[in-house]
Amino acid sequence: MLFKMIRGVLFHQRGKMLLIAFTIALGASLATGMLNVMMDVGDKVNQELKTYGANITVKPKDSSLLSDIYNLEEGEEELNASYLEESDLGKLKTIFWAFNIVDFTPFLDTNVTLPDGSAAKLVGTWFNHHLSLPTGEELDAGVVGMRSWWDVTEGKWLDENDGNVLDEIMVGTALAQQQGWKPGERVTLSASQGSREVEIAGIYDAGGDEDSQIFAVLDLVQELTGREDKVASIEVSAITTPDNDLARRAAKNPQALSSRDYETWYCTAYVSAICYQIQEAIPNCVASAIRQVAESEGTILEKTQLLMILITALSLVGSALGISNLVTASVMERAQEIGLLKAIGAKDRSITGVIIVEILITALIGGVIGYFMGFGFAQLIGHSVFGSAVEMKLKVIPIVAALIALVTMAGSLPAIRTVLRLRPAEVLHGGH
Repeated sequence: MLFKMIRGVLFHQRGKMLLIAFTIALGASLATGMLNVMMDVGDKVNQELKTYGANITVKPKDSSLLSDIYNLEEGEEELNASYLEESDLGKLKTIFWAFNIVDFTPFLDTNVTLPDGSAAKLVGTWFNHHLSLPTGEELDAGVVGMRSWWDVTEGKWLDENDGNVLDEIMVGTALAQQQGWKPGERVTLSASQGSREVEIAGIYDAGGDEDSQIFAVLDLVQELTGREDKVASIEVSAITTPDNDLARRAAKNPQALSSRDYETWYCTAYVSAICYQIQEAIPNCVASAIRQVAESEGTILEKTQLLMILITALSLVGSALGISNLVTASVMERAQEIGLLKAIGAKDRSITGVIIVEILITALIGGVIGYFMGFGFAQLIGHSVFGSAVEMKLKVIPIVAALIALVTMAGSLPAIRTVLRLRPAEVLHGGH
């Protein structure tokens, strides 16, 4: 009997049931799309922000302490500096969060004398340095990825696969204009341990102090300064999790954490945890977060996720209102049928149960359709905004199912109240 009643409603009122299913599908699709993107957006936003530079710097411990305590000037700092080993840089990819480190590059700078007798800073670094790690991983690291916003206005980036790269430099626009240099010209740079004639491969516009500097491969600066295998600092670009109270406490003193909190912190990609692990991997170093970058990443991510939660909530509220109107209209059309059932002894809870089952079956159909629509919607957002697919999160399925069930029941409440208020005598005799 119950099955016949439900089947009768689904077929005889299929227009309204299809509208209800469509309303639920729209709500489910938006909820599915937003939740999938929200759960995947952290890494994607971080990946996008990584194109704007490093969020961690690594320096020698002794050099950092001397600079902080005695406030050394640039020249004095160079004379008293200690260095990290270039050969240790591969250890960055051996820490627990190795896959979160997406790029890094070392720096070693010195003052050089130009042909006209003036001085300029020469910075040695990696450009597209190829690394073959003991783990079997192959990667290219360097400023080409870390300084993607630099505009090479003339010439080209240095290419470390070029056999002549030791004889090439890149010059900032301000210095190039001051000296009247153009790509292809050869100039002589003199440093503490000798001089070298080099060719200008490219002129770049960095929009900062770097525009008055010269960049070359690290090997050239090591040669001119007599500091083989030495680097002064390392910039690291890592995908991180926004800081919370635990991360802030750990940043002050990891040893003060309980063993459980320490394990949670260590196994979460907080910037402080990654810095701590870098210090474990590379001897005699201090790794610190560039707070402006790290905090802005967290703020952007939190605001993006909040926006998606609000969109999801509003879509579900809209679905609930639509369901409420449609179900109430359906019940009013069946007022005489419901009145007759009450007249022959049907209980309110039995009639209400039938209506709820009908709506839940419709919600199930709409929810399944909406889930796949929403996943397609998430892919559209992923490819159009981030240029990559959004991963399907299985935990979204029970969340969406619970939300749709809640919204459906909330939307059905006015209709249920209408059923409870129906009086058989009034309905059957046309008084309603």
